[in-house]
Amino acid sequence: MSKDHSKVAYQVMWNRLISVVEEQAQALVRTAFSTSVREAGDLSAGVYDTHGNMLAQAVTGTPGHVNAMADAVAHFIRRIGPANIFDGDVYITNDPWEGTGHLHDITMVTPSFHNGALVGFFACTAHIVDIGGRGFGADAHSVYEEGLYIPIMKFANKGTVDETLTRIIRGNVRDPDQLIGDIYALATCNEIGHRRLIDMMDEFALDDLDGIATFILDNSRRATIERIAALPQTSAEGEMTMDGFDRPITLKVKVSVEGDRIVSDFTGTSGVDKKGINCPLVYAKAYACYALKVAIAPEIPNNAASLAPFEITAPENSIVNALHPAPVALRHIVGHFVPDAVYDAFDKIVPDLVPAEGAGCLCNFQVSLRPRTDAPAPMTARRSEVLTFNSGGSGARPEHDGLNATAFPSGVMTMPIEATEHAGPVIIWRKELRPDSGGAGKTRGGLGQYMEVGAQEGHEFDIQAMFDRVDHPARGRRGGGAGASTTIARDDGAAMRGKGKQFVPHGRKVVMAFPGGAGYGDPSERAKELVIRDLARGYISAETAARDYNLSAQDIADVEAAIARGESL
Repeated sequence: MSKDHSKVAYQVMWNRLISVVEEQAQALVRTAFSTSVREAGDLSAGVYDTHGNMLAQAVTGTPGHVNAMADAVAHFIRRIGPANIFDGDVYITNDPWEGTGHLHDITMVTPSFHNGALVGFFACTAHIVDIGGRGFGADAHSVYEEGLYIPIMKFANKGTVDETLTRIIRGNVRDPDQLIGDIYALATCNEIGHRRLIDMMDEFALDDLDGIATFILDNSRRATIERIAALPQTSAEGEMTMDGFDRPITLKVKVSVEGDRIVSDFTGTSGVDKKGINCPLVYAKAYACYALKVAIAPEIPNNAASLAPFEITAPENSIVNALHPAPVALRHIVGHFVPDAVYDAFDKIVPDLVPAEGAGCLCNFQVSLRPRTDAPAPMTARRSEVLTFNSGGSGARPEHDGLNATAFPSGVMTMPIEATEHAGPVIIWRKELRPDSGGAGKTRGGLGQYMEVGAQEGHEFDIQAMFDRVDHPARGRRGGGAGASTTIARDDGAAMRGKGKQFVPHGRKVVMAFPGGAGYGDPSERAKELVIRDLARGYISAETAARDYNLSAQDIADVEAAIARGESL
């Protein structure tokens, strides 16, 4: 086939590339050791041209990873050096500023050679459960405390793995088999991507990816700029406040639509925090770009060119542009609120398009289990690190209710109880939707959830809480009501903090309620049949139906009678 391919052929190749990286991602899901990857999909995968421009990303994965990883490969090329890139190499880093934002993400890059020539790169990222240091939490005062730092370097040189590096890693983490297994899974998924790419290149008689790269990037850039040009050419400001660690954090942003670009300027945002909730710019940029792209061009595939028109600026040492050596382990807490701040501004430019605020950051917690120390422990008691991913409710949309216990903007999946309990001696006593947690509105906010966690007999544990929205619940839009706040306490009534490492003695449980999404529009405009449906499903109580939606006592009685008769509504 000639190099002058038709547009139809290039479109087929483009779709094939997306399939290639999706197979790459699924290979990682199947082979990873960490439940955060296998069950929650906390990963990303992509293919790049020889200059480090992302050509395609997998559908499976998180925008924080993939949009940050979009910038990472250029750093790898620069650090390794073009003259030092060989067939059989595999590169690795967890650099927060040149990777994806914190030490707990391992990014691996593999050059792809065809007929002896470099044709591109494959990259993938996954969150790993432990990287040493203080553990996954906000308690550190600098990045040096947060775990083992791996600079951009070769994991394998011409096919030979650096065993000295693997020994160093094993000697610095709590669960070395799991981490080394994840690293090999990352390397393997890149290899799967490479094999499928070579199959495609052979099928279409391609010597390089230059032609398809130009086609992808030019068309993506043109399509995205057309969407931007059709918007009102104006600016608006937005802001929101979140709990922070010891003090509230304010995110401020000015969104400006300027012909062929949208600029988001975070001047006025709070400064760097003493604790590990700071966010490197690469991660804040990832979520700011994502928020705008899904609002105006959701069907245009994600690549370097479709992201380029979204420009993000922030003052150095603001909490969304934290510089080294700021602690950044929980950078996702701030990063996941960036879309809500951007939407507060963008809603003033294009009304009736973006959702109300949701839970924002993931409702994650990690438990560090060990044999009890207050009394003799059984011989079967053991140490274990268990990370669980959970979600509150997403915000209501202009025409649709928010999604229950569904992560937005991160997109990761809630982990099943069975997978969590299989990972260590932890017991999830309760996990169910939280009635009345979704904000009232013409469209209702998504529900949060209840969770109770404890340990198997003979164990005590520390819990690393990573929650927000304790003091600042999701705000409604266009007259919608706020979502419910986060709560956390021990089952004996002892108060607990929304963030930080906290001890839980033998026999005690942690009782949590995760936040609901906010409502959109005036609750009086909600269709009566939807209120009745929510009441019948247990999403709202009779009190809420009457108070927020003016459902009559007779209608409530009819619904309760129908439920008693076993009828579906």
